[in-house]
Amino acid sequence: MSNILWFHEIGMGDLPQVGGKNASLGEMVSNLAAAGVRVPGGFATTADAYRAFLAHDGLAARIHRAVQALDIEDVAALARVGAEVRRWIEDQPFPRELEDDIREAYATLLADDPDPDAVTWAVRSSATAEDLPDASFAGQQETFLNIGGVQNILHAIARVFASLYNDRAIAYRAHHGFAHHDVALSAGVQRMVRSDVGASGVMFTVDTESGFDDAVFVTSSYGLGEAVVQGAVNPDEFYVYKPALRAGRPAILKRQAGEKAVAMRYTGGRSVDASTAFEDVSVADRRRLSITDEEVEQLARHALVIEEHYGRAMDIEWARDGVDGQLYILQGRPETVVSRTDGAVMRRFVLRERGEVLATGRAIGQRIGAGSVRVLRDVGQMDQFRPGDVLVADMTDPDWEPIMKRAAAIVTDRGGRTCHAAIIARELGIPAVVGTGDATRTLTDGSDVTVSCAEGDDGHVYQGRLTFVEEETRLDAMPEIPVDLMMNVGTPDQAFAFAKLPNRGVGLARLEFIINRQIGIHPRALLEHDTLPAGLRAQIDERVAAYPSPRDYFVQRVAEGISMIAAAFAPHPVIVRMSDFKSNEYANLLGGEAYEPDEENPMLGWRGASRYVSGDFRSCFDMECAALKHVRDRMGLTNVKIMVPFVRTVAEGQAVVDLLAENGLRRGENGLEVVMMCEIPSNALLADEFLDVFDGFSIGSNDMTQLVLGLDRDSSLIASTFDERNPAVLAVLGMAIDACVRRGKYIGICGQGPSDHPDLAEWLVDRGIQSMSLNPDTIVETWMRLSRHPVPAAR
Repeated sequence: MSNILWFHEIGMGDLPQVGGKNASLGEMVSNLAAAGVRVPGGFATTADAYRAFLAHDGLAARIHRAVQALDIEDVAALARVGAEVRRWIEDQPFPRELEDDIREAYATLLADDPDPDAVTWAVRSSATAEDLPDASFAGQQETFLNIGGVQNILHAIARVFASLYNDRAIAYRAHHGFAHHDVALSAGVQRMVRSDVGASGVMFTVDTESGFDDAVFVTSSYGLGEAVVQGAVNPDEFYVYKPALRAGRPAILKRQAGEKAVAMRYTGGRSVDASTAFEDVSVADRRRLSITDEEVEQLARHALVIEEHYGRAMDIEWARDGVDGQLYILQGRPETVVSRTDGAVMRRFVLRERGEVLATGRAIGQRIGAGSVRVLRDVGQMDQFRPGDVLVADMTDPDWEPIMKRAAAIVTDRGGRTCHAAIIARELGIPAVVGTGDATRTLTDGSDVTVSCAEGDDGHVYQGRLTFVEEETRLDAMPEIPVDLMMNVGTPDQAFAFAKLPNRGVGLARLEFIINRQIGIHPRALLEHDTLPAGLRAQIDERVAAYPSPRDYFVQRVAEGISMIAAAFAPHPVIVRMSDFKSNEYANLLGGEAYEPDEENPMLGWRGASRYVSGDFRSCFDMECAALKHVRDRMGLTNVKIMVPFVRTVAEGQAVVDLLAENGLRRGENGLEVVMMCEIPSNALLADEFLDVFDGFSIGSNDMTQLVLGLDRDSSLIASTFDERNPAVLAVLGMAIDACVRRGKYIGICGQGPSDHPDLAEWLVDRGIQSMSLNPDTIVETWMRLSRHPVPAAR
């Protein structure tokens, strides 16, 4: 076998000779260029060349003796032996034939380059057991960037060879049962992509937390991608919806601007010892997104092409060259964690109690762990770590891996969802909270904590060891039930995880939850931005900086929240209720006090439909409509239905339906259904008249009970009399259900009553309710209970 193979002549079948990384690069260079996937060309040394290199002077035998006698649990011995073996390899001369072949290949690369004096190279490691479907050696061996000149290339290759015996690589092979002498190394030499003056990141063709496989997850930051992988920056994050992308529609489900406080850039030199440094990113650039929407979607299209070629979920590194402006794919490997989970079994961790929150960051792993805090300032303190401790560090890199597998949980100051700590935590099946900003300062060494990653995007470190349980549900064994069970979902960041629960869609997605969480600013303050006081305007400017305008901020952010939920549950229906803030709740949003009245009883005041038809709120309602129209008509998520809350009169309902039509949301067009919250006694008393205007009802049992019985549901003085099962309330609910059944219109309920009261759920089924929308934590229990309820006779 030759010492050298060119990327354009190798593929995955050559993995035994060029390792997983280089085989994958060759596969993409050879097969995906025609589809627009741009991969820098180059060559790879072979495994045969590596073994011939080690064969000189009995080096292979010396290495074998050294590592076979090693106790890898002895961290100090591991470091000592690893350093000695690496020194042996770096001191070993190249065989003459191998050195000649490398020099000749390098000369060929230079001959093809229009500016040979300026070009630099990346020298990457590729192990022959790397990036396999059942193992991920990624990041364990060294990569050297911005290398110039053949002598520096040779030095970098020697260092790459030596990195097969990094401490972390030795430990990983031992833990996973790989014989050291069975793994060889290939060095890949590629044209350097100048992301140091551009941008870079990582993307996955599956959501790394929930396993949702209809989205591409993209991270991005300024400068070299090593900063993202290390966890030195909190990058921008994007989700891109695959079906919309394939259909040529706008496809971005979510944009989240990361802190991006620093960028890793070169500071001089073109050798293996060339330095890089973190440079501060300007405040303005931190607030902006590091790549454009067009670039996000182009990257996602490349990811789709790569995934379809390999036939499995992929983990992909990319870079944007700051010189030529082009996007390049640098690596593609199989995703090895969520894609291997059993899709028929759902495991959920549930925290049974709460404590003081000591730190908050990005949640990794959807699990919960507890233990004693061990704050480590550098890797040299690893001998202080004990199995079952909670590892707390500024950030981690592969040198930390020998102790990470022993941790009950991991917490870092820096990093995003694709940083080293996050990747290893997923692989090990332990919870991690990354990017807290201050955990190493706020958590006390030796104190007991509980690390919860089971509450959505945000992970929390709680004081003390709290009670939690792990629940398991077999999704392939759910029995038939006589009603559709839907979910109430108001937090888009949990939608992908909730969609794994048994469900028939979303019966209530509250727009006010999305606005409160994703906007946090009164809509009129955004529309009247230019007239605001300077201090308030500055606060808003900081929040909206990543978007074209304050209005675009509202419309796009609301659309992102809706589309995340709609995509997660497609093709099942997702019923989105237009905003139902009360005046006191709107006043709590940034800038809200200037626009809201002081009402004695906001519960019965200016809310729901009455706001939409008011001249003071019409422009805000138009923005909500623009967001819904984008999701339905442009992104193609027509499973979204619209629900109008708190409609007091038929005329008011008709006025809202007319306003929707004026905003391009006309009932019946593009399959649009508009339903109404049935939560006021007048809605049931005049059910037929309301059903002439709407496509059905969704019962809001809380407000209906309050208004039928004349109760303030927030008053502790009369809380004991609040009961949806009161005969008067049931009589009104029965009227509404009967009217919908008689007219063949949708009828559901989205109140908490059926979850709290099993007998109410059974009554609703017997009465003819089509669907019940429940909180996610009650859906499995309610499902199993209703499976034992007899199917009601046709009415």
